[in-house]
Amino acid sequence: MIEAEWWDYDDATELAEAVAGDVGFIIEQALEARGRAIVAFPGGETPKPALELLAARKIEWADVTIVPTDDRLVPPTDPRSNVGMLAKMFLPRRARVVPLCAGETDPQVAGHAADERLAALEWPLDLAWLGVGADGHVASIFPGPDYDGAINGPRIRRAMGVRPDPMPANMPVNRVTLTKSALASARVVTLVLTGTDKRKLVEKAIKDGAASQLPIGRLLADLEMDIDIHWCA
Repeated sequence: MIEAEWWDYDDATELAEAVAGDVGFIIEQALEARGRAIVAFPGGETPKPALELLAARKIEWADVTIVPTDDRLVPPTDPRSNVGMLAKMFLPRRARVVPLCAGETDPQVAGHAADERLAALEWPLDLAWLGVGADGHVASIFPGPDYDGAINGPRIRRAMGVRPDPMPANMPVNRVTLTKSALASARVVTLVLTGTDKRKLVEKAIKDGAASQLPIGRLLADLEMDIDIHWCA
């Protein structure tokens, strides 16, 4: 079982500041060691304050490649697009932002196209920054017809199209996600979450290990390193 170090914060502002500092340090370490960094960032509202603080840091962003951990099959101009949000923040800093989807509407087609696009990058990730859903999903690894492929597919497969079942009521669209193997192989995996219920869910997932029925539990059980978990109520 992995060892998880929990970092607790008084509020969301303190959480965002700490995560931005931690992620910035990881990127700078990668740049110093290898002259480049490749990182996977989440989308959505929860990480947005930390991402904004991170984008303001003085980093050699031109040597950084950013990939969304997952995305929805919507145009980058759509407010629901993760790559659209990341591009607005980091392209002005001269970072390279690689999309998971490029206009595809069929999730299987989109997944194969994303996998080919990502194959051109230098792996593994230096950092996978992850959140977790209230149902235990991570990135867009949801229960559904594509769940087994995203969890147990070949290690060389880095992205898959996903058809969640049931479809999330708040955003009923198909997705593309990085696979468990692509995320778990990162040099550093950082988990950021808020709320007591999610903390209890993750604590149980870690305890259950490979027997966990949750996507986050299956991913954490596959890690070969300990993990920092940033949390506030």
